[in-house]
Amino acid sequence: MKQFDVLVLGAGMVGIATGLQLLARGRSVALVDRRGPAEETSYGNAGLIQAEAVMPYAFPRDLRVILGVLAGRRTDARLAWRALRHTAPWLIAYARAGSPAAVMATAQANLPLVREAVPAHRALSQRAKAEHFWHETGYLRLYRDTARLERAIAENAAVRERFDIPFEVLDRAALAACEPHLTAPMVGAVHMTSPARIDDPGGLGKAYAALFQAEGGTFVDGDAMGLEATAGGGFRLAATEGEVSAREAVVALGPWSGDLLRRFGVRVPLGVKRGYHRHYKPKGNAVLNHLVAEDDTGVVLTPNWRGIRMTTGAEFARRDDPPSPVQLTKMEPLARALFPLGDPVEPVPWMGARPCLPDMLPAIGPVPGVDGLHVNFGHHHLGFTLGPATGRLLAETMVGEAPFTDPAPYRVTRFGRLR
Repeated sequence: MKQFDVLVLGAGMVGIATGLQLLARGRSVALVDRRGPAEETSYGNAGLIQAEAVMPYAFPRDLRVILGVLAGRRTDARLAWRALRHTAPWLIAYARAGSPAAVMATAQANLPLVREAVPAHRALSQRAKAEHFWHETGYLRLYRDTARLERAIAENAAVRERFDIPFEVLDRAALAACEPHLTAPMVGAVHMTSPARIDDPGGLGKAYAALFQAEGGTFVDGDAMGLEATAGGGFRLAATEGEVSAREAVVALGPWSGDLLRRFGVRVPLGVKRGYHRHYKPKGNAVLNHLVAEDDTGVVLTPNWRGIRMTTGAEFARRDDPPSPVQLTKMEPLARALFPLGDPVEPVPWMGARPCLPDMLPAIGPVPGVDGLHVNFGHHHLGFTLGPATGRLLAETMVGEAPFTDPAPYRVTRFGRLR
């Protein structure tokens, strides 16, 4: 049996970064996954390190948006009606956490994590020699309507005033200068200047995983659901190459985290927002320089080494239901009207599931009643962004260092009793 100080369960961005932060603090760490590193949601996202994402993706308060989702008219969100009896409890909790006061509390708790996102990623990328993935160009929110652009400017100005999130406004001419191949008539754009774009998010995750192994970490091929508590304290797990054990364990399994916690009698209100992407070749000599998100249609396009990646918003369905890429089907003609897309690169779209807690904050810290068990999951749309930051925070609390921010807002007990 191989013994370690910590078993980190899940080799997505959150798990890899947590393992690296623990290694840096002198712990021996095994990273456990039944697949290779960064092959789930850490691969399939839009590739932004979102230094601006203080305001959460809250439940909408606009009745027109809600009715549009219910009627199946929108591309940015879709409700799978057949799954509603399973997803309704979480959706109700999500709606309750969407009040203006609750959203502002989430934003305040997001702030220290978001501020740490780019510096934490940069430090890992430098050590991993992975800075070639970076493009520090921010992203563009596109607008066809002057009134909507002015409203967006006012909203972003209020966020800048409160949280110091920078942005610039591009008029029609400035937008055409930086994105000359857009084909839809836009009146302007809001340029969010602080995020970094990664042109291969899965590649960056794999570079961090290689760094983890180079710095002494061990990758273990195994099913994390086999984790067991031992009679004398600690945990063990039967892996492909033999049993491993450790004094402590970290659940960083993203949308599967709740499954493992239930094995220990712990229940958390974890839901999912499923999402899809597909890559397309650009037509002719067309070039896209930034990630662009169109406000009116919900289209999101980003340059990726595989082509132009088109990503969807949220699909509210059960995690393991068969794929239903309706949003991509509706979005494709809108995207083709925005930018000259050619043929798809892959035969079928990719699908993943974002792990979401109702208040759109991650769960970070110890699990009461299960000695030695810790969690780092529930990052919703920001797992790729926040993995290194929340990994640092958890590692600091596990080894007894002064944490860089108060961990209380992220405690797993904030939703009430777990059993």
